[in-house]
Amino acid sequence: MNSKIVLSLLCLLSLTTLVAQPFYESYDWEENPSYSNEGFSEKSMASVKEKVVTEFYFNEEGDFIEYFLEHNIYYLNSDDAIEGYNKIYLPYSSDSKLEVTKARVITKEGNVVNLDDSKILTATDEETNRTYKYFAFEGIEKGSFIEYYYVVNRYPSYKGKRLNFQTDFLKNNVEFDLFSPNNLIFKFKSYNGLKDVETDTLIDTKNHWYFKIPKVEALDREPLSAYSAQKKYLIYALDENTSTNATDMTSYAKVSQNIYDFYNKDISKKIDSGLKKFLKGTDYDKDESVEHNIKAIETYIKMNIYLAEAGGDKLSSLEDILKDKVANERGIIKLYAAIFKYIDIPFEFVYTTERDYMAFDKDFEANNFLNDLLFYFPETKKYMSPTETESRFGFPPPFLTDTYGLFIKEVAIGDFKSAVGKVEFIEPVKAENTVDKMVIDVEFDDDDLTNININLIKSMTGYYALYIHPYMDLIKPEDKEDVIESFAKSLDDDVEIADKKANNEDPKLFGEKPLEFILDFNSSAFVEKAGRKYLFSVGDLIGAQTELYQDKERILPVDSEFQRSYIRTITVTIPEGYAIANLDDININNAYVNDKNEKLMSFDSSYTLNGNTLTIVADEHYRMNHVSTDIYEEYRKVINSAADFNKITLILEPK
Repeated sequence: MNSKIVLSLLCLLSLTTLVAQPFYESYDWEENPSYSNEGFSEKSMASVKEKVVTEFYFNEEGDFIEYFLEHNIYYLNSDDAIEGYNKIYLPYSSDSKLEVTKARVITKEGNVVNLDDSKILTATDEETNRTYKYFAFEGIEKGSFIEYYYVVNRYPSYKGKRLNFQTDFLKNNVEFDLFSPNNLIFKFKSYNGLKDVETDTLIDTKNHWYFKIPKVEALDREPLSAYSAQKKYLIYALDENTSTNATDMTSYAKVSQNIYDFYNKDISKKIDSGLKKFLKGTDYDKDESVEHNIKAIETYIKMNIYLAEAGGDKLSSLEDILKDKVANERGIIKLYAAIFKYIDIPFEFVYTTERDYMAFDKDFEANNFLNDLLFYFPETKKYMSPTETESRFGFPPPFLTDTYGLFIKEVAIGDFKSAVGKVEFIEPVKAENTVDKMVIDVEFDDDDLTNININLIKSMTGYYALYIHPYMDLIKPEDKEDVIESFAKSLDDDVEIADKKANNEDPKLFGEKPLEFILDFNSSAFVEKAGRKYLFSVGDLIGAQTELYQDKERILPVDSEFQRSYIRTITVTIPEGYAIANLDDININNAYVNDKNEKLMSFDSSYTLNGNTLTIVADEHYRMNHVSTDIYEEYRKVINSAADFNKITLILEPK
């Protein structure tokens, strides 16, 4: 939006506000720095100071702009820290201007080395052609401090902004300030224990919100955690313009209407004709089910329309997309929406954000929660991602599920059509729809019991099949052989494969039938002779398993990508004249059951013996994604149960 238009929406300001000096003009660093490493001298790195200032401002020309200031002082005390921070990148772009750039090194002896303009370098990314600037520090040694601050003049971001205030090293003297004209009122919310923002009641020329925090402890990374979502961070957004009595400036009601208006413009007869022709290239059939037709359209678009990372009206024009088969994200969304309306498939827009980055807050409206789009089809109760080419209907990007989102649906009163937005929960895909299944038959070679013949049926559904099933018809025959063989070679690199084949290869069967690979092979990697006995590593047949060690208290919850199940059945024909001495080692049972008596996580392995036929089942289920720290030990037991099964060695001894 043009800054003049923004001005008309946000101003009616007093003269004092217009001429108030921006904060950064009176700000500077210490002329004679003397920084102490007391309390963290042994650490590899720490922050001595972090100050972030955002000021929304009307300049003398009446343009609405944002000044963003960042001032950091880091103590660097290791080679890794020096290597990681000898370059500091600046938020530079073609539509912004760096007003201030200062940087210096303070050695451990206290000598100050200022960086001149020659150490502010410019480079261009060869792939994206994006230009960026950075400070290039020199002469840093262990125990040094680096200090820098910059001010960037940029287009204002006021509808929802996240600022992080925690990382994996200690931060001292953390400060935040936001200034705005008197008529613009912002709202704030702190997350994960970050201090709340305070209002400055003394200043009268502008609004001022702030906090000062003496210390923010480091947050260590932990396996299987949503680290970014667990940091201490702040979100702010413009809430009110007192000059125009406008409230809820970033309300989802306005967002919903704007999105609906943009993607539901009337389709001309020319576009209508183009859509009709486009559908003829797909497997769309008006007599087929809604699911069939959604899949047909999605598959065709994702295999035939090139998704470009670029702007421009042409890439979002339906007429041009239908002709050129190239679109940007906005154009792709517009194409899907037009087709679904054209063939009368009801849908809703769903805007959300990846929960491993940030949990969608259903109680705080800000546009930075609206990062990613899904289509929701009420008739099927399933979702589809229009812009993620590697996902398919019913299996959207998993981190966009099991969270909240803004659902935008069409409402009609007579001939008048509009939109209503409502925050609702996006259900995850259930564990029974994402299954990794192994059926294994084992027979010992009559002449050499250290060699076994294995028939493996490996099948996958849901997210486990998603990375390969939709593309099976694109894989070259020789590469397909490698794919099939990989399931045996993942168990033993030196296997001798006698036969192999794949079932249900047709990409159209994704989501309907499992992708199945059948292999016959023999191996000597699982059995070894020990005197008159044989040691059979039966657990190795399911492949290597994750094992979670715990040498300190778990801090962060577990956030899995998706719910899942593993089903394994191993049938062993025991050689004549032998018995298995330690069958009870197979029995492993661990589970987490909630207060509703729902078994949400479990590993169960057991056996039956019928004559010389031993049948082992080892089933593993994860029917929840978010595991809080108070039940982490239950989760760890289940995960480690699979690793324990993987270590089982059966002892075959003569009868």
